[in-house]
Amino acid sequence: MTTTTAALQISPIVVPDDVASPDARVFREMVRIANAVCRHDAGHDYLDQDPVEVLGFWQDTADWTHVGFAAQRDGQVLGAVSMLLSNEEGTTTAEFDLMVDPPHWGEGVEEALLEAIEREARVRGRRTLQTWTLHRPDTPGPRLVPPTGFGAVPAEDRQTVFPLAHGYTLEQVERNSSFDLHAPFELVEQKLAAALAAAGEDYRLLTWTSPTPAEYRESFAYTISRMDTDAPTGGLVAEEHHWDADRVARRDERLRKQGLLVSVAAVEHVPSGTIVAYNELVIGADRSAATQQYGTLVLKEHRGHRLGTIIKCANLVRWRDLVPESPRVSTFNAEENRPMLDINEAIGFVPVSYAGAWQKELS
Repeated sequence: MTTTTAALQISPIVVPDDVASPDARVFREMVRIANAVCRHDAGHDYLDQDPVEVLGFWQDTADWTHVGFAAQRDGQVLGAVSMLLSNEEGTTTAEFDLMVDPPHWGEGVEEALLEAIEREARVRGRRTLQTWTLHRPDTPGPRLVPPTGFGAVPAEDRQTVFPLAHGYTLEQVERNSSFDLHAPFELVEQKLAAALAAAGEDYRLLTWTSPTPAEYRESFAYTISRMDTDAPTGGLVAEEHHWDADRVARRDERLRKQGLLVSVAAVEHVPSGTIVAYNELVIGADRSAATQQYGTLVLKEHRGHRLGTIIKCANLVRWRDLVPESPRVSTFNAEENRPMLDINEAIGFVPVSYAGAWQKELS
């Protein structure tokens, strides 16, 4: 259903068969606007996405469903909002991204899109909504600190004021850090060698390029599932998701259709034969773009053996050979995750922006 308010049309986003198809215009505009917002708010282009990459995720509805709305006036797309929903029974949370083309802020587009997505969330039985904002690191003025007490976002940023005004609370701050892939690697190699020696014979380094080898899928699935329980989430509601070997295979196929190259560095606990730590580096078809770090985790019961240093450094060394054109790696870590931030800082990651995690309980 399409609603119109003062010549502003809010319509569902059509998921096209292909980014070049006639009905893909609005979808492509959504990706363009998302990139424009990230560039403006973060102050860099390290988070750019390609329409093919985004479409591949929207088209795969086995485990997740995307829904969204676009705001248009006189045929021009001014903004969009997308919501990610887990398909698992009993799920009550949903994540959304609200994106308005920077030249059109303050024209009522934000409010119209937020109303549409909150209404859709209620229809789908979701009680808890979560969203993220990006912020530049050098913005002057007062700061808003989350209940964790770690990190802060600029209190007067447009993207801070808007969620506060609509009943959202800041629950966590994440640091967006960048690593220069074209800088000397001696320190990374030294840290890797020292960490491997410290971990000892009980831990073995594994590496692969997606898809996941069949013999590792079940164990890797369990380790991915622990992201829901072992990664710091501040005050955000975190729901556990079921993972098994089949879901890992489905994810690998989806990443392939998205045009993504994925390198995994993992650590196997030799006595149990299980994967207990992993790190993923990902890039799209443009190998000269920034690399994204996806999942990174060391299971709680195996921390203290320098496994985080092993997976981070081993994958960086591997990535340098796989994708020599990429200039940098971009990663996000919770500000309260001091152990992982310590590793990042020790090997050369530097802060480039910050993200605020917001949450609202729908009435």
